[in-house]
Amino acid sequence: MAEKWFNDKFQKRNLRAYTNGRLNENNFYNKLFRKFSITNWLIITNILVYILIIILKIYGISEETIFNIFALQANSFFGGNYWALLTSMFTHIWLPHLFFNMISLFFVGNFLERLIGRKKIFVFYIISGLFAGTFYSFLSFYFGNTGLRARIFVNPQEYSVGASGAIFGIAGLLAVLTPNMKVYLIAGPVIALIIQSVLHSTVQETTILSLLDFVIMVYIFFSIFTIFSFNPNTRKLSIPLGMPFWVLPIIAIVPLVIIGIFVNLPIGNTAHFGGLIAGFLYGKYLKNKYRNKTEMISKKFS
Repeated sequence: MAEKWFNDKFQKRNLRAYTNGRLNENNFYNKLFRKFSITNWLIITNILVYILIIILKIYGISEETIFNIFALQANSFFGGNYWALLTSMFTHIWLPHLFFNMISLFFVGNFLERLIGRKKIFVFYIISGLFAGTFYSFLSFYFGNTGLRARIFVNPQEYSVGASGAIFGIAGLLAVLTPNMKVYLIAGPVIALIIQSVLHSTVQETTILSLLDFVIMVYIFFSIFTIFSFNPNTRKLSIPLGMPFWVLPIIAIVPLVIIGIFVNLPIGNTAHFGGLIAGFLYGKYLKNKYRNKTEMISKKFS
């Protein structure tokens, strides 16, 4: 009788469809989905959206229309354009912006995914990105209308795109789970963007600006590729700054906020800060719920 109960209880037709799919090794979609990490699927999605935007431009869709559809704008958000919270997370207009964000996501996202699992990182990534966009929109709408405040909180008429809010959520979570792990901030591209913004504010000659933009773009790509170089002297050209992980979010935001008071930087610091808050909160939740496991992780990577 025990054998009959066992067979009836666990025969294939009584298993949930999800479990059947996991057990079926010949399931094409299951094999394809499992071939890549969730982080890599998020990267692929960002790249596909970028390709879609290029196609729309080729077919004559104006950049203003594309921004209205995909980008987040505080005024538009409070006018009912709530879907932009999601679409803006996967939208990049400038290729170096896409490349820099995806390289960052590849390293920190895949590392976090190994710590908390596929399902948790997907849900957290989406929620932290949505929270970052909402945080950005509220500050921009209520505090970014004039002068200095617009430099800090962003004018509510400006558009925002990019995955960096969600990526800073991952950084905030790792700062809680692995605070003493040594990481490197590749400062070269950030410094290049600051120089570019300063030059656009001071140089009037468009030909010179176009040349400088090209040089800066080449340097940004070059500095990112040096990450994979085995030559330490080559890597120095990207200006890597070693630090414990808990310091990384501070260094990545505070100096840019200070510089942004004097120079109009194309960086959404408030969205980054919103992502960090989401990461810190979720990190505290995990530390309270899984105290032993999170302590073990912290010690292992200290």
